[in-house]
Amino acid sequence: MKNKLWTRDELILALNLYLKLPFGKLHSRTPEIIHLAGIIGRTPGSVAMRLNNFASVDPYHQQRGIGGLPGGRKQVEPIWNEFITNKENLLFESERILAEKEQNTIEVKYAEILSGTEDLKGETKIREVKTRVNQNVFRQIVVANYNGKCAITGIHIPGLLIASHIIPWSKNENERLNPQNGIAINALHDKAFDSGLMTITPDFQIKISSILKKQSKSEAIQDYFLKYENQHIILPSRFLPDAEFLKYHNQERFKF
Repeated sequence: MKNKLWTRDELILALNLYLKLPFGKLHSRTPEIIHLAGIIGRTPGSVAMRLNNFASVDPYHQQRGIGGLPGGRKQVEPIWNEFITNKENLLFESERILAEKEQNTIEVKYAEILSGTEDLKGETKIREVKTRVNQNVFRQIVVANYNGKCAITGIHIPGLLIASHIIPWSKNENERLNPQNGIAINALHDKAFDSGLMTITPDFQIKISSILKKQSKSEAIQDYFLKYENQHIILPSRFLPDAEFLKYHNQERFKF
């Protein structure tokens, strides 16, 4: 079994998991790796090796001088390149395959987030289902990228975090699912970031709008916002926020 070539579906599932796991968990003892190994009939060690192959083609780890395991590079590189150029379709395909391997369907697995789509028909339903599933996967990737911590406060409760878009979903279709366009932020600061009451500079400094500074006498404004002025965000394990995206937010969204 260990010498059997990996199929395209298996490689797509490996990429799906690679994107959802912090770099420090790419080992055979990780429960998610054990689960994937079980549903595709491979060993946890084999799956961990493939995930580390993906690390070898990840530009972020290459820049850090961490090469992963380059031996399987030729197998994983086409899948990685497809993810970079066609995130919307590949991410949804990966979730469809995963549900199938788990003897499930997208509609059942994601019943909660797909509530309200039951009566939609044809292309409208397909588009809405794909959008909601991909938004959920995007959140998983971004939260994992920040190791389950809020980039502003360091709160380590994943359930309280939102994958905040730097360039809003509606403004740039091509970058909607780009992990470098997402920052894990708690719900309060996500709302402030989205409405332009705070921003993050290309060198990752937090800036607070003058609108909030005018309320500096408020203890709540001091505690929840002003104390973070000029602090640096907690950086992710990979997929750093794109500098051009942050410039856009500074110039187009931030209310100075």
